[in-house]
Amino acid sequence: MSVKTYTVQGMTCGHCVSSVKEEVGEIPGVTGVEVDLGSGRLDVSGDVADDAVRKAVEEAGYTLV
Repeated sequence: MSVKTYTVQGMTCGHCVSSVKEEVGEIPGVTGVEVDLGSGRLDVSGDVADDAVRKAVEEAGYTLV
């Protein structure tokens, strides 16, 4: 199992974190999602393509940088 780290731009509250976790968590192959609001850090565990993570973050209303 691998862990990939990304940075999400635009999150301002706990609801933002929940939205990102929910969308990314629905990607097939994802086994874990951790989001840090302060830094915008997104850690995704599992076997997943970067494009799938980007689409999920955008679906939640935020930007992957």
